Amino acid sequence: MHPITAQLVHQTIRPRPAESYKGNYGRVLLIGGNQNFGGAIIMAATAATYSGAGLVTVATDPQNFASLHARLPEAMVMDYHQTDAVLALMAGVDVVVIGPGLGTDPGADQLLSAVLTAAKPQQRLVLDGSALTLLAATPRPLPASPIVITPHQMEWQRLSGLAIKDQSPTANRRAQRQLGVIAVVKAHHTTIYTDQDVWFNPGGTPAMATGGMGDTLAGMVGGFAGQFSDFTAAILSAVYLHSAIADDLAATRYVVLPHQISALIPEYMHRYSVAVPD
Repeated sequence: MHPITAQLVHQTIRPRPAESYKGNYGRVLLIGGNQNFGGAIIMAATAATYSGAGLVTVATDPQNFASLHARLPEAMVMDYHQTDAVLALMAGVDVVVIGPGLGTDPGADQLLSAVLTAAKPQQRLVLDGSALTLLAATPRPLPASPIVITPHQMEWQRLSGLAIKDQSPTANRRAQRQLGVIAVVKAHHTTIYTDQDVWFNPGGTPAMATGGMGDTLAGMVGGFAGQFSDFTAAILSAVYLHSAIADDLAATRYVVLPHQISALIPEYMHRYSVAVPD
């Protein structure tokens, strides 16, 4: 296994050229947030936006519109019950993040299937949360798109069939290859399984053990994937920076909340864009 290093993150997050516009930095569509779990998609969208995504649209339950506008006026919203409209918008985006707070009812399952069927080979997909639960319950073909899944260990157990106690790097690698996706298996030291290598994240703190942390990571991965051409490097950099920010916050906090991480993403991206931090 290879550790994710500050040098890799520095090589990924480069200064933006003077001639820039929002279209250069990714159109990201996030899908999720039912009536009970609107906070999940709001946290994911916040992380994607603060990660520098050029245009962020959230397809969610209308009950979440007011909260999302109040929390994140930079994001656009649409009703995820209007499947045709969602798929029409999806045709023009670079990255789709689906699953945070989506739920597992039949409507959510149908929407996931529609999104997977409509995905284009050049689009990058981030599957998280409820999307992983639905896939585990009803396996279905995945598109020929670059795909990253972001399961915690219980979600990985459902997807891979590996009990948590059996989730060794070798067994995880075998399961990841069978699925044909990049797998970010979240744990104390998160491991990332790609086509070529296995990576581990050296950071992380128990202060991160709170609801919404995974939603924030999924949003960061989506935001990074929309900006940086190397998909694997974008994923690794998002994982590293997510915990690096939390580690620094935990030096003076017993608990680190997801929105506190999102608020600092632009500052930390600037640091890594100009020099390798000590």
